[in-house]
Amino acid sequence: MKKSDVDYKGFVEITDEVAQYRKERIIDVDQFKKLAKEPGTIVLDTRSKENFEARHIKGAVHLNFSDFSEGKLAKVIPSKDTKVLIYCNNNFIGDPMFMARKLAPMALNIPTFINLYGYGYKNVYELGSMINLGKTDKNVGVEFAGTAVR
Repeated sequence: MKKSDVDYKGFVEITDEVAQYRKERIIDVDQFKKLAKEPGTIVLDTRSKENFEARHIKGAVHLNFSDFSEGKLAKVIPSKDTKVLIYCNNNFIGDPMFMARKLAPMALNIPTFINLYGYGYKNVYELGSMINLGKTDKNVGVEFAGTAVR
């Protein structure tokens, strides 16, 4: 019987390797906005398609986390050197329908960062700020798009 292509030990090794690297790439909302404006930068939203279509950071591209593979990532991110900015539901409060919070250790930013790194995308930055969606976009300085955005 062939062994499965599931390698928990390898995942733990990549996770350990990423730990320090990731710490230095968690950025605040002002840095996020600045980097997002740089040519060639991709803001990647890996939440469900339904939640992405309802509300996402304007200009973000979507690839559901469960769809990560070398081929699908290559279609969305032009080069492994591309600057990629990530965020997840846990960066936002005020929209429990489309930005439902997860337990902090289960926040989507964590596996997204680990997987991007594991696939060779090392120019990744993660939003570390908490944004209150009850404020106007002008107050938080982040524009949103989607069917649920007024």
